[in-house]
Amino acid sequence: MALPLEETKVNNLLQEKLVSITRTAKVVKGGRVFGFAVLVVIGDGNGKVGHGRGKAREVQEAIKKAMENARKNMTYIPLSGKTIHHEIIWKYGASTIFMKPASEGTGIIAGGAMRAVLEVLGVQDVLAKNIKSTNPANVVRATIDALSKIATPEYTAAKRGRTVKDILWRDKNDKKN
Repeated sequence: MALPLEETKVNNLLQEKLVSITRTAKVVKGGRVFGFAVLVVIGDGNGKVGHGRGKAREVQEAIKKAMENARKNMTYIPLSGKTIHHEIIWKYGASTIFMKPASEGTGIIAGGAMRAVLEVLGVQDVLAKNIKSTNPANVVRATIDALSKIATPEYTAAKRGRTVKDILWRDKNDKKN
């Protein structure tokens, strides 16, 4: 299960990915006034990830606000090596996502906003699919929510009152062959 991070000094080793930039226009008496909304994801490549939105009249100011917001919203997600522990289907808003662990060397098979989240998180091998809505904000939230709900084998074993070997199918069945 995901753990919220305590407020600590954020080091400069964070990877930053710009997911989307949206330009909006407000029509006023003198013409149009433009504004920008930015969505970013940041991560340390080792299980910490955060997302943030920023709005401003200038793109750089919006990016700066989004980065500050993302640093405040960071969470830790335990990984299984360089992939996820088990497959998951998750829904957020109108977006539904599907993620499945992949064997070593597969790479990140995912598109758009989901790929950005997985890259900054440190996942290297995963199969992922975005179903239904492709709204970047909803896809990012769905991806992070889904990853935070993935349970480690240790957590599942403790919850069931068993050992890790008892719940891992592969370990039990490898002895038979």
